[in-house]
Amino acid sequence: MKKQDIRILLVDDEPDILEILKYNLSSEGYQVSTARNGAEGVEKAKKKQPHLIILDVMMPEMDGIEACEKIRKLEGLEDTIITFLTARGEDYSQVAGFDAGADDYITKPVKPKVLMSKIKALLRRLKESEDPKLDIKKVGDIVINREEYKVVNKGKEIVLPRKEFELLSLLTSKPDKVFKREVILDKVWGQEVVVGGRTIDVHIRKLREKIGDHHFKTVKGVGYKFVL
Repeated sequence: MKKQDIRILLVDDEPDILEILKYNLSSEGYQVSTARNGAEGVEKAKKKQPHLIILDVMMPEMDGIEACEKIRKLEGLEDTIITFLTARGEDYSQVAGFDAGADDYITKPVKPKVLMSKIKALLRRLKESEDPKLDIKKVGDIVINREEYKVVNKGKEIVLPRKEFELLSLLTSKPDKVFKREVILDKVWGQEVVVGGRTIDVHIRKLREKIGDHHFKTVKGVGYKFVL
């Protein structure tokens, strides 16, 4: 998907932040819309059908958490990428945001270059979702062959047990997306009985040993994500 075809919605009650974000994103070639509170953000999302929504948490009329919940219920926006802008140290807001359906969060204050890098990482998920049923997927130096249950990392084949393979496949399906622990359990283990609450942690530890520790980030109180 070309940059000029990607629609981004910015929702924040601070005019200066909106102006800076809009300028930087428009300069990159994206289609950018703005809203100054949560209620307006929901209406703009319904009208514009954006690919990415950047939501402030604390806003008048309707906060970002409530706006996210409402947006997730709108037809056609179930898979829209939503990231929150949160003040440093707002751990509760971050966890509440994930519960409301957010994909990620960006901590304020943030430098424009760092912000643009983060947004580009989020938008890479659009490419991943264009054809999610591909049997062979390449993520950085890692090649995942679902048909043969085979993983190749930097040209070297790695043998993974089924659950480790499924966990890796899930996390790499959307790089930088935080997958909540309950989602991981449902997608990887399904209705199977999980012995012990640290099952995911053990499998992540094994993947770190085999794939590389830097690829797997723990989001405290929420879950895990894969980073390139």
